[in-house]
Amino acid sequence: MTYEFLQQYWWFIVSLLGALLVFLLFVQGANSMVHSIGRTEDGQRKVLESTGRKWEITFTTLVTFGGAFFASFPLFYSTSFGGAYWLWMIILFSFVLQAVSYEFQLKKGNLLGTRTYRWFLVLNGIVGPLLLGGAVATFFDGSNFLVEKASLTDIGAPVISRWANASAGLDALLDPWNLVFGLAVMFLARMLGALYIINNVEDEDIRSRASVRLVGSTVPFLVFFLAFFVRLLLKDGYAVDAQGVVFMEPLKYLHNYLSMPLLAVLTLVGVVLLLYGVGRTIFSNSYVKGIWPAGIGVVMVVLSLLLIAGLGGTAYYPSNADLQSSLTISNSCSSEFTLRTMFYVSLLVPFVFAYIAYVWRVMDRK
Repeated sequence: MTYEFLQQYWWFIVSLLGALLVFLLFVQGANSMVHSIGRTEDGQRKVLESTGRKWEITFTTLVTFGGAFFASFPLFYSTSFGGAYWLWMIILFSFVLQAVSYEFQLKKGNLLGTRTYRWFLVLNGIVGPLLLGGAVATFFDGSNFLVEKASLTDIGAPVISRWANASAGLDALLDPWNLVFGLAVMFLARMLGALYIINNVEDEDIRSRASVRLVGSTVPFLVFFLAFFVRLLLKDGYAVDAQGVVFMEPLKYLHNYLSMPLLAVLTLVGVVLLLYGVGRTIFSNSYVKGIWPAGIGVVMVVLSLLLIAGLGGTAYYPSNADLQSSLTISNSCSSEFTLRTMFYVSLLVPFVFAYIAYVWRVMDRK
C-alpha cells in the first residue's frame, strides 16, 4: 500500500459515506411533505412514526462523514468546517431541531405544541438538504479561503487556513449554481421520501398522495440536476500538475469521465436505476419497492460525482481567493501512518453496514 493508494482509498471511503448520506436524506424529504402526504392527524403520525425509525441512521451517517473527513483530510476539515462555520452550523442546527422535534412533539405539556415541532421537521427537511447540496457544489465551484501553512510556526496565531471574507461560508449561497445543486438535492430528498413512504406505510390514501408528490418533485429535480450536470461537463475545472500547481483546465470534469470510464458507466447506470424506480412507481399502483433501485442509483451517481471531484489530478476543494490554496487529496491528507492505521480500522465498515441492515429490518417488523 503506497501513500498515493491510501489517499485515493480514503477519498473513496469519504465519497461513499457522502453518497449514503444523500440516500438517507429520504427522512428529510418525507418530513418536508408531512402535511401534504398525511392530511389528517392520524396520517401525519403514520408518516412521522415511519421516518422516526430511521432518522438516527441519517444523523449518524452525517457525523461519520464529518469524522472521516477530519481523520483522513484534516486540512479540509479545518478549512471548511472551521472557516465556513455559519453554513455548517445552520445545517447542524436544523438537524438538532429534528432530534428535538421527534423527542418532544407528542409529550404532554410540551412548551411549543405539537404543530410547532412538526414545522421544525419541515424546516429541517428543506434547509438540511438544500444547504448540504450547496456545500457539496463548492467542490466544483470553489470557495473563498486562504491556506498559509507557514502560519503554523506563528506562535501568536498558528492558523493554517482562514476565510477570505467575513461571511463565514454564507457567501456560497450567493453563487446561483450552488443553489441550483442545492435545490436538486432538496427535490431528490423529497423524491426519495415519497418512495420510502410508499414502501413503508401501508395506507392507500397516504400512498396515493405520496405518488402525486413524487411526480411534483421529479420534474424540478430533473431540471435542476441536468442543468448543473451539463454545465459541469462544459465548465473549466481545477486541475493539478505533477508539481502540485493548480491551474484551470477547459472541460476538466468531462476529461475526468473520459479518462475514468468506469465512473461514467457508474453514473449512467445510477441514473437509469433512479428513473426506473421512480417511473415504475408512478405508472404501477401495485409497485411499492421503488425506493431500492432509486436509492442504489442515487448512491452510484453521487459516488461518481464525488470521485471525479478529487481523482484524476483534480483539486476537490478549490479556492476562488487564491488558486494555489486549493485543496487536493495529496496536500490536505493525514500522514501515511495515520491513513495506514485507519485502513485496517476501515475493514470493519462492512460489519457496520450489516448492523444497519439488521436494525432496519428489526425496526420495520413492528
